[in-house]
Amino acid sequence: MAKKFPLNPKHPERICWGCDRYCPWDSLGCGNGSGRTQHPAELLGEDWYRHGDWGLDVDEETPADADAGEVKK
Repeated sequence: MAKKFPLNPKHPERICWGCDRYCPWDSLGCGNGSGRTQHPAELLGEDWYRHGDWGLDVDEETPADADAGEVKK
């Protein structure tokens, strides 16, 4: 079973997100010779999982999420 993918980790810059190993940025275990894969929150913002089909089961709703669909006047 794969590890649960964190929606908003505290320090995503410290980890490579390219596979289920979640290696530290300075010791990549994949061996493909490339750099660190960024977490989607680093690229798309904290609400990255709301846009697109990521295939994640998101069951928690934060107060900020409840206001997202509200129109303010």
